[in-house]
Amino acid sequence: MLRLGLARRILSIFPKSIAEALGIREGSLLKMEVKDGKLVIEVIKDPFWLALRGPKFGSTTFEEFEKESEKMQEEILYGEDTS
Repeated sequence: MLRLGLARRILSIFPKSIAEALGIREGSLLKMEVKDGKLVIEVIKDPFWLALRGPKFGSTTFEEFEKESEKMQEEILYGEDTS
């Protein structure tokens, strides 16, 4: 497996329609490997892109967040788990 960051000159080997369909541009990261005699290219999503635009799979309420925050503060202040 090879990870490759796309420079402008490497990106130019992809037809524009394929690059647009895959969402790749200069600076994109690709994972490349050979499987069964074929070159397989996978786009590696940028973690910041995923955080901002990717699917959300977790949820919490303000009350849950506040309770966990208070617990962590007590652990820091008193050096023990208070749960």
